[in-house]
Amino acid sequence: MHPILFQLGPVTIYTYGVLVAAGVLLGLWYARRQAPRAGLDPDQVWNLGIYMVLAGLILAKVWLVLSSWDYYLAHPRDIFSIATFQSGGTFYGGLAGSVLMIVIYTHVQKISVLAVLDTFCAALPLGHAIGRLGCFAAGCCFGKPTSLPWGVTFTNPLAQQLAGTPLGTPLHPTQLYEVSLELVNFVLLVWLGARQRFTGQILGAYLVLYGMERGILEFFRGDPGRTLMFHDKVSLMQLVSVGMILTGTFLWWRGLSGAAPLPPATRVPLRSGSAS
Repeated sequence: MHPILFQLGPVTIYTYGVLVAAGVLLGLWYARRQAPRAGLDPDQVWNLGIYMVLAGLILAKVWLVLSSWDYYLAHPRDIFSIATFQSGGTFYGGLAGSVLMIVIYTHVQKISVLAVLDTFCAALPLGHAIGRLGCFAAGCCFGKPTSLPWGVTFTNPLAQQLAGTPLGTPLHPTQLYEVSLELVNFVLLVWLGARQRFTGQILGAYLVLYGMERGILEFFRGDPGRTLMFHDKVSLMQLVSVGMILTGTFLWWRGLSGAAPLPPATRVPLRSGSAS
Protein backbone atom coordinates (compact mmCIF):
# COMPACT_ATOMS: atom_id res chain seq x y z
CA MET A 1 0.00 0.00 0.00
CA HIS A 2 1.89 3.03 1.27
CA PRO A 3 4.63 2.03 3.76
CA ILE A 4 6.44 5.40 3.57
CA LEU A 5 4.39 8.48 4.39
CA PHE A 6 7.06 10.98 3.32
CA GLN A 7 10.78 11.68 3.57
CA LEU A 8 12.59 14.65 5.10
CA GLY A 9 16.02 14.50 3.52
CA PRO A 10 17.69 11.37 4.91
CA VAL A 11 14.89 10.82 7.45
CA THR A 12 12.11 8.40 6.44
CA ILE A 13 8.70 8.81 8.07
CA TYR A 14 6.81 5.51 7.97
CA THR A 15 3.03 5.48 7.73
CA TYR A 16 2.82 2.65 10.25
CA GLY A 17 4.67 4.56 12.93
CA VAL A 18 2.64 7.73 12.43
CA LEU A 19 -0.71 5.93 12.63
CA VAL A 20 0.31 3.80 15.61
CA ALA A 21 1.50 6.94 17.44
CA ALA A 22 -1.78 8.69 16.54
CA GLY A 23 -3.75 5.72 17.86
CA VAL A 24 -1.79 5.66 21.11
CA LEU A 25 -2.23 9.39 21.71
CA LEU A 26 -5.95 9.32 20.90
CA GLY A 27 -6.44 6.33 23.16
CA LEU A 28 -4.57 8.03 26.01
CA TRP A 29 -6.61 11.19 25.52
CA TYR A 30 -9.85 9.23 25.73
CA ALA A 31 -8.67 7.28 28.79
CA ARG A 32 -7.69 10.53 30.53
CA ARG A 33 -11.09 11.98 29.71
CA GLN A 34 -12.84 8.95 31.21
CA ALA A 35 -10.70 8.85 34.38
CA PRO A 36 -13.12 10.84 36.59
CA ARG A 37 -15.90 8.34 35.85
CA ALA A 38 -13.78 5.72 37.62
CA GLY A 39 -12.79 8.06 40.46
CA LEU A 40 -9.23 8.38 39.12
CA ASP A 41 -6.89 11.35 38.78
CA PRO A 42 -6.63 12.22 35.04
CA ASP A 43 -2.97 13.17 35.41
CA GLN A 44 -2.17 9.80 37.00
CA VAL A 45 -3.95 8.05 34.14
CA TRP A 46 -1.98 10.06 31.55
CA ASN A 47 1.37 9.40 33.26
CA LEU A 48 0.57 5.70 33.58
CA GLY A 49 -0.33 5.68 29.89
CA ILE A 50 3.15 6.90 28.94
CA TYR A 51 4.78 4.21 31.10
CA MET A 52 2.47 1.62 29.53
CA VAL A 53 3.55 2.63 26.03
CA LEU A 54 7.22 2.14 26.90
CA ALA A 55 6.63 -1.21 28.62
CA GLY A 56 4.34 -2.33 25.80
CA LEU A 57 6.92 -1.54 23.12
CA ILE A 58 9.58 -3.56 24.93
CA LEU A 59 7.37 -6.61 25.59
CA ALA A 60 5.89 -6.49 22.07
CA LYS A 61 9.34 -6.95 20.58
CA VAL A 62 10.32 -9.58 23.15
CA TRP A 63 7.15 -11.56 22.29
CA LEU A 64 7.97 -11.16 18.58
CA VAL A 65 11.43 -12.66 19.09
CA LEU A 66 10.10 -15.51 21.25
CA SER A 67 7.32 -16.33 18.78
CA SER A 68 9.94 -16.72 16.00
CA TRP A 69 12.64 -18.14 18.24
CA ASP A 70 13.90 -20.73 15.76
CA TYR A 71 14.63 -18.01 13.23
CA TYR A 72 16.26 -15.62 15.70
CA LEU A 73 18.27 -18.46 17.24
CA ALA A 74 19.74 -19.11 13.80
CA HIS A 75 20.13 -15.36 13.09
CA PRO A 76 20.84 -13.76 16.50
CA ARG A 77 22.06 -10.49 14.97
CA ASP A 78 18.60 -9.89 13.52
CA ILE A 79 17.25 -9.40 17.05
CA PHE A 80 18.97 -6.00 17.04
CA SER A 81 18.48 -5.27 13.33
CA ILE A 82 16.80 -2.21 11.85
CA ALA A 83 13.91 -4.38 10.63
CA THR A 84 13.21 -5.65 14.16
CA PHE A 85 13.52 -2.14 15.55
CA GLN A 86 11.04 -0.80 12.97
CA SER A 87 8.60 -3.61 13.63
CA GLY A 88 5.78 -2.84 16.02
CA GLY A 89 6.11 -6.31 17.51
CA THR A 90 3.07 -8.35 18.56
CA PHE A 91 -0.17 -6.96 19.94
CA TYR A 92 -0.39 -9.47 22.76
CA GLY A 93 3.19 -8.74 23.78
CA GLY A 94 2.36 -5.05 23.93
CA LEU A 95 -0.80 -5.82 25.88
CA ALA A 96 1.14 -7.97 28.37
CA GLY A 97 3.71 -5.22 28.90
CA SER A 98 1.02 -2.62 29.43
CA VAL A 99 -0.91 -4.77 31.92
CA LEU A 100 2.29 -5.53 33.83
CA MET A 101 2.99 -1.80 34.11
CA ILE A 102 -0.58 -1.17 35.31
CA VAL A 103 -0.18 -3.77 38.06
CA ILE A 104 3.12 -2.23 39.22
CA TYR A 105 1.90 1.38 39.02
CA THR A 106 -1.40 0.78 40.81
CA HIS A 107 0.39 -1.11 43.58
CA VAL A 108 2.85 1.74 44.11
CA GLN A 109 0.19 4.46 43.86
CA LYS A 110 -2.37 2.42 45.86
CA ILE A 111 -5.22 2.83 43.38
CA SER A 112 -7.76 0.29 42.13
CA VAL A 113 -6.24 -1.89 39.42
CA LEU A 114 -9.69 -2.90 38.10
CA ALA A 115 -10.80 0.74 37.84
CA VAL A 116 -7.64 1.58 35.90
CA LEU A 117 -8.09 -1.41 33.60
CA ASP A 118 -11.72 -0.41 32.99
CA THR A 119 -10.57 3.07 32.00
CA PHE A 120 -7.88 1.94 29.58
CA CYS A 121 -9.89 -0.92 28.07
CA ALA A 122 -12.60 1.56 27.12
CA ALA A 123 -10.01 3.43 25.04
CA LEU A 124 -7.96 0.50 23.74
CA PRO A 125 -10.17 -0.50 20.77
CA LEU A 126 -10.13 3.08 19.44
CA GLY A 127 -6.34 3.31 19.45
CA HIS A 128 -5.99 -0.24 18.16
CA ALA A 129 -8.27 0.46 15.18
CA ILE A 130 -6.12 3.40 14.08
CA GLY A 131 -2.96 1.37 14.59
CA ARG A 132 -4.31 -1.40 12.37
CA LEU A 133 -4.71 1.16 9.58
CA GLY A 134 -0.96 1.57 9.92
CA CYS A 135 -0.60 -2.20 9.50
CA PHE A 136 -2.65 -2.01 6.31
CA ALA A 137 -0.49 0.79 4.96
CA ALA A 138 2.69 -1.14 5.77
CA GLY A 139 1.39 -4.50 4.52
CA CYS A 140 2.07 -6.33 7.79
CA CYS A 141 -0.39 -8.63 9.61
CA PHE A 142 -1.64 -9.67 6.17
CA GLY A 143 -4.23 -12.32 5.42
CA LYS A 144 -4.25 -15.60 3.56
CA PRO A 145 -4.79 -15.72 -0.22
CA THR A 146 -8.43 -15.35 -1.24
CA SER A 147 -10.60 -15.28 -4.34
CA LEU A 148 -13.21 -13.04 -2.71
CA PRO A 149 -13.95 -9.78 -4.56
CA TRP A 150 -12.66 -7.65 -1.68
CA GLY A 151 -9.26 -9.32 -1.62
CA VAL A 152 -6.38 -6.84 -1.54
CA THR A 153 -3.32 -7.20 -3.77
CA PHE A 154 -0.13 -5.59 -2.48
CA THR A 155 2.39 -4.40 -5.05
CA ASN A 156 4.86 -2.25 -3.14
CA PRO A 157 8.27 -4.01 -2.94
CA LEU A 158 8.99 -2.20 0.33
CA ALA A 159 6.07 -3.99 1.99
CA GLN A 160 7.64 -7.31 1.05
CA GLN A 161 11.04 -6.14 2.24
CA LEU A 162 9.84 -4.88 5.62
CA ALA A 163 6.99 -7.27 6.43
CA GLY A 164 7.37 -10.19 4.03
CA THR A 165 4.06 -9.29 2.38
CA PRO A 166 3.25 -11.48 -0.66
CA LEU A 167 3.03 -9.31 -3.79
CA GLY A 168 0.66 -9.78 -6.71
CA THR A 169 -1.65 -12.15 -4.79
CA PRO A 170 -5.15 -11.20 -3.54
CA LEU A 171 -5.17 -11.50 0.25
CA HIS A 172 -7.81 -11.25 2.94
CA PRO A 173 -7.64 -7.64 4.22
CA THR A 174 -7.38 -8.85 7.81
CA GLN A 175 -6.14 -5.43 8.91
CA LEU A 176 -9.39 -3.83 7.73
CA TYR A 177 -11.45 -6.65 9.25
CA GLU A 178 -9.87 -5.81 12.58
CA VAL A 179 -10.29 -2.06 12.14
CA SER A 180 -14.02 -2.57 11.60
CA LEU A 181 -14.42 -4.96 14.53
CA GLU A 182 -12.42 -2.75 16.88
CA LEU A 183 -14.58 0.25 16.06
CA VAL A 184 -17.66 -1.87 16.83
CA ASN A 185 -16.02 -2.90 20.12
CA PHE A 186 -15.32 0.74 20.95
CA VAL A 187 -18.96 1.73 20.37
CA LEU A 188 -20.17 -1.20 22.49
CA LEU A 189 -17.82 -0.31 25.35
CA VAL A 190 -18.85 3.36 25.23
CA TRP A 191 -22.48 2.24 25.45
CA LEU A 192 -21.69 -0.15 28.29
CA GLY A 193 -19.64 2.48 30.14
CA ALA A 194 -22.69 4.70 30.49
CA ARG A 195 -24.50 1.77 32.14
CA GLN A 196 -21.65 0.27 34.16
CA ARG A 197 -22.81 -1.66 37.22
CA PHE A 198 -19.59 -3.03 38.73
CA THR A 199 -15.84 -2.53 38.73
CA GLY A 200 -14.18 -4.70 36.10
CA GLN A 201 -17.22 -4.75 33.83
CA ILE A 202 -15.54 -2.84 30.97
CA LEU A 203 -12.39 -4.94 31.33
CA GLY A 204 -14.40 -8.16 31.25
CA ALA A 205 -16.38 -7.06 28.21
CA TYR A 206 -13.21 -6.07 26.36
CA LEU A 207 -11.54 -9.40 27.10
CA VAL A 208 -14.52 -11.35 25.78
CA LEU A 209 -15.02 -9.13 22.71
CA TYR A 210 -11.40 -9.00 21.66
CA GLY A 211 -10.76 -12.63 22.54
CA MET A 212 -13.60 -13.70 20.22
CA GLU A 213 -12.52 -11.24 17.53
CA ARG A 214 -8.87 -12.24 17.48
CA GLY A 215 -9.61 -15.94 17.78
CA ILE A 216 -11.71 -15.79 14.62
CA LEU A 217 -9.39 -13.47 12.70
CA GLU A 218 -6.46 -15.83 13.24
CA PHE A 219 -8.10 -18.27 10.81
CA PHE A 220 -7.77 -15.64 8.06
CA ARG A 221 -4.27 -14.36 8.82
CA GLY A 222 -1.33 -15.57 6.80
CA ASP A 223 1.61 -13.67 8.26
CA PRO A 224 4.42 -15.74 9.81
CA GLY A 225 5.56 -15.75 13.43
CA ARG A 226 2.17 -16.59 14.98
CA THR A 227 3.39 -19.86 16.58
CA LEU A 228 1.08 -22.41 14.97
CA MET A 229 0.33 -25.51 17.05
CA PHE A 230 -1.52 -28.84 16.81
CA HIS A 231 -0.44 -29.56 13.24
CA ASP A 232 -0.74 -25.88 12.33
CA LYS A 233 -4.47 -25.84 13.10
CA VAL A 234 -4.40 -23.43 16.04
CA SER A 235 -2.14 -20.47 16.80
CA LEU A 236 -0.78 -19.41 20.17
CA MET A 237 -2.85 -16.24 19.84
CA GLN A 238 -6.02 -18.33 19.72
CA LEU A 239 -5.08 -20.10 22.94
CA VAL A 240 -4.45 -16.71 24.54
CA SER A 241 -7.82 -15.57 23.20
CA VAL A 242 -9.53 -18.48 24.97
CA GLY A 243 -7.87 -17.37 28.20
CA MET A 244 -9.09 -13.81 27.64
CA ILE A 245 -12.68 -14.99 27.10
CA LEU A 246 -12.63 -17.14 30.24
CA THR A 247 -11.12 -14.32 32.32
CA GLY A 248 -13.67 -11.80 31.02
CA THR A 249 -16.51 -14.21 31.75
CA PHE A 250 -15.23 -14.72 35.29
CA LEU A 251 -15.10 -10.94 35.88
CA TRP A 252 -18.72 -10.60 34.79
CA TRP A 253 -19.80 -13.51 36.98
CA ARG A 254 -17.93 -11.99 39.91
CA GLY A 255 -19.41 -8.54 39.33
CA LEU A 256 -22.99 -9.68 38.80
CA SER A 257 -22.78 -11.71 42.00
CA GLY A 258 -22.10 -8.45 43.86
CA ALA A 259 -18.43 -9.03 44.63
CA ALA A 260 -17.17 -5.89 42.85
CA PRO A 261 -19.53 -2.93 43.38
CA LEU A 262 -18.81 0.46 41.85
CA PRO A 263 -17.23 3.01 44.22
CA PRO A 264 -19.44 6.10 44.75
CA ALA A 265 -17.05 8.36 42.80
CA THR A 266 -17.79 6.50 39.57
CA ARG A 267 -21.41 7.56 39.72
CA VAL A 268 -20.53 11.26 39.36
CA PRO A 269 -21.22 12.43 35.76
CA LEU A 270 -18.19 13.41 33.71
CA ARG A 271 -17.80 17.16 33.37
CA SER A 272 -17.02 18.52 29.93
CA GLY A 273 -14.05 20.46 31.25
CA SER A 274 -12.26 17.47 32.73
CA ALA A 275 -10.28 16.66 29.59
CA SER A 276 -7.34 18.46 28.08
